Amino acid sequence: MKVTIYTDGAARGNPNGPGGYGAVLEYVDSGGNLHTKEISAGYKKTTNNRMELMAVIRALECLNRSCEITLYSDSKYVVDAFNQKWIESWQRKGWKKSDNKPVKNIDLWKKLLLLKQPHTIQFRWVKGHDGHTQNERCDLLATAAADGENLLEDEELM
Repeated sequence: MKVTIYTDGAARGNPNGPGGYGAVLEYVDSGGNLHTKEISAGYKKTTNNRMELMAVIRALECLNRSCEITLYSDSKYVVDAFNQKWIESWQRKGWKKSDNKPVKNIDLWKKLLLLKQPHTIQFRWVKGHDGHTQNERCDLLATAAADGENLLEDEELM
């Protein structure tokens, strides 16, 4: 199955303010019908990069079979980690960056790597706030979640 995923994260008072993520998943069934699913959630205290990663993680958790995925994100942090092979280097170096400092958000990177395994994913960067319909929708979902009620705890930042 081919799936297109759009993701975005947002944080107010980054770092450590409220934040949220939004994602839109789309696929066309065998009858040619477009199916769309939107997901989002807000957190009490988080960072923008954590929300960018959470958007991808939660979107992948929605899939119940191996898929060919084109994933669009306005986060260079997420896209370049895969396209520039940063993540492979981090793993080889024991989750250290080129400056030998620890990689941030290791918990989420490890979770993302596990969820990514059954899929083939092309990561594509899209310029944020540039009129891209689905990216704008994800931004709206993420910011509304960040500004919403019943915010969740970001366990790593508690």
